[in-house]
Amino acid sequence: MSELIQTSDDALMAEALALAARGRGATSPNPMVGALVTQRGYVVGRGYHARAGGRHAEVVALDEAGDAATGGWLYCTLEPCCHKGRTGPCVERIVQAGLAAVVVGVEDPDPRVRGAGIRYLRERGISVTVGVREAEATRLNEAFFTVQRRARPFVTMKVALSLDGKIAVAPGERTQLTGHEASAHAHDVRGVVDAIAVGSETVVVDDPLLTARGAERQRPLVRVVFDTRMRTPPTARLLGTLDAGPVVIVTTEAGVARWPDRAGGLERAGAVVEVLPARDPAAALSRLLVHDVSDLLLEGGALLHQSMWGAGLVDRVRLYLAPVVLGETGVAWVPLGQVSIATLGESAPRWLGRDLLLETDVHRVD
Repeated sequence: MSELIQTSDDALMAEALALAARGRGATSPNPMVGALVTQRGYVVGRGYHARAGGRHAEVVALDEAGDAATGGWLYCTLEPCCHKGRTGPCVERIVQAGLAAVVVGVEDPDPRVRGAGIRYLRERGISVTVGVREAEATRLNEAFFTVQRRARPFVTMKVALSLDGKIAVAPGERTQLTGHEASAHAHDVRGVVDAIAVGSETVVVDDPLLTARGAERQRPLVRVVFDTRMRTPPTARLLGTLDAGPVVIVTTEAGVARWPDRAGGLERAGAVVEVLPARDPAAALSRLLVHDVSDLLLEGGALLHQSMWGAGLVDRVRLYLAPVVLGETGVAWVPLGQVSIATLGESAPRWLGRDLLLETDVHRVD
């Protein structure tokens, strides 16, 4: 039992949000959730959702509180669930605990909940306040909200760029633009996202591993290759890293019909070949939900970026700006001019060694 330093709803929700963030990289496709139980000026229980399929934050906090929860208050970053999944409904446990009040960060967008948990509690005499630090609670689970509202993963478009807006010194030539610190940051991001996606040109030119080197992951990392021309060779290095997570090749019926042997070779090499009726970026992203992909890092190349950007499917741009100039023969990043360096200022620029990290949200989750 620890004495409260601050007793405002805002301060207690801030602590619950910090608890929730401990589950980053481990809870998908479930949301990150944190919870506190308070009683007469003390926090008597804390909890967070540590992994998909594990106990929910509210249950962990109530278990820690025990009998001290009776008559107390629960602070929860997301509306308590009222349906049975891999665990039972949290609202039933809250009522059984005899809580007097519940403070919620944001309503759950899942159609199985969407206010029903709040109504359940109120109908049983429990006071419920909703919307404390709502913007922060929504942003914490931006991937979960995107899946529920748009039926696709949250997409971050990542690019390393020269000062003159180029991504490579020449077509088909592998180019390392960023330094060690920026590369380490990129791998840390890989450590928590659900999936990385590239186009077939990136596989052919760079032959990347697409693993999270130096970062400790809690779940397998899904690697996605968008490949309507079936160019990915069965000998690609990423197919030798299936112990790190599945490799999904997204193609079309026309591609498989034209190159059936290539599709078969990829499947024999261990890839999962997802076949769409036609080239459709939105449908391709939605198909990834069956692989529990809620948070997708779109790493390249330029044609894939152009396709997703043009379809309005990019939620965030993350740009690593390197202090080099590649000149007229360099390969331009296609969206430049639509997403100019000057517009990437919503978050404070951050130096990573010699490189500058710029980020901006494109389509906000609200």
